[in-house]
Order: sequence, then C-alpha cells, then structure tokens
Amino acid sequence: MIIRILGEGQYDVTDAHLDELNKPDSALQSAADADDEAAFHTALNALLDTVRRLGTTLPDEALTPSDLVLPDQDASLTDVQALLSDEGLIPG
Repeated sequence: MIIRILGEGQYDVTDAHLDELNKPDSALQSAADADDEAAFHTALNALLDTVRRLGTTLPDEALTPSDLVLPDQDASLTDVQALLSDEGLIPG
C-alpha cells in the first residue's frame, strides 16, 4: 500500500506490516478520544516513524496514487480528530 505523509512524501508499505501500523494507530485513536495532547503527539510521531521504518520511500517524481494519507508531525489534535474514523487513520 502507498502511504503519503503530508509535506514529506510517499512510502510503499507492504500489507504484511498492517498489524504493526495498527499499534501506534490505536494509541493515536485513544489519545485523540481522550483529548490528551501529549499522548497524541507521541502516538502520531510513533505512527509516522513506523511508516518511515517499514516503508520504502518513493521518488518525488513518482506519480502514484496514495492508498492512505497521514498528517504531518506538526498536525494539531483538532485537525487529526476530524480525520479519524472508528478504525483510526489506518483501516483494519
């Protein structure tokens, strides 16, 4: 799956890593539900770091549609709360 981090670029992450992505995504969802700003930023950074670690960076000139779009690390809790579904940012 192709995951875009806004303002940063795209990463190709295999579906086999979905469970590993869901761990920080669940923490992000819990922090957002609790309006816990500190936990939210910790969880968002963990999610983005996991994408960076597991994914292969696509070149900037690659014109590949993204399967998922994640906010950048400076996104506010309010902005991300508007993006969250019952499954968090990562479906599954």
